[in-house]
Amino acid sequence: MSKKNNTSIFISLILRHKPETIGISLDEHGWADVQDLIAGINASGRHHLDMERLEEIVRTDEKQRYSFNEDHTLIRANQGHSIPVDVELEEKIPPVLLYHGTGEKYVSSIDEQGLIPKSRLYVHLSADIPTAEKVGGRHGKPVIYEIDCRKMAEDGYRFYLSVNHVWLTKAVPPRYLKKMPKS
Repeated sequence: MSKKNNTSIFISLILRHKPETIGISLDEHGWADVQDLIAGINASGRHHLDMERLEEIVRTDEKQRYSFNEDHTLIRANQGHSIPVDVELEEKIPPVLLYHGTGEKYVSSIDEQGLIPKSRLYVHLSADIPTAEKVGGRHGKPVIYEIDCRKMAEDGYRFYLSVNHVWLTKAVPPRYLKKMPKS
């Protein structure tokens, strides 16, 4: 794994889960002061970061995990938080179907409980099967669930679309899930 990827993973840890790791805090919307982030990361001794490198990480992150404010003085993770922040998600009407990729080891739990956010604030859903397969592949052999979002929305469930195009909802009960046949 490249140094840039290691630094990006460390930034993700800080901005999604543990800002205290480098002695910073996030505001109620998940924003961190960029200069405090850079100084904290450099003081940790784990990584070296400057503004140019941080902007490159944000610009080239394939999952578009991070956003700057307009003048690049604040940064935040777009979603995936385990700490309570309001990233000002816009409620959206979802497509008829969305997908969730997971590993085989989680199937019995999902079949019983549905999709729950576990340590995160939301369940993450994909707009297409290839993305769900890629996500599921990070957890072993991928299993893909199709979510009946039309029915969920009719039943009052809310959906949000993050700035990096990940669909989010609080939970997906089993009745809205259908396991996709293995390809």
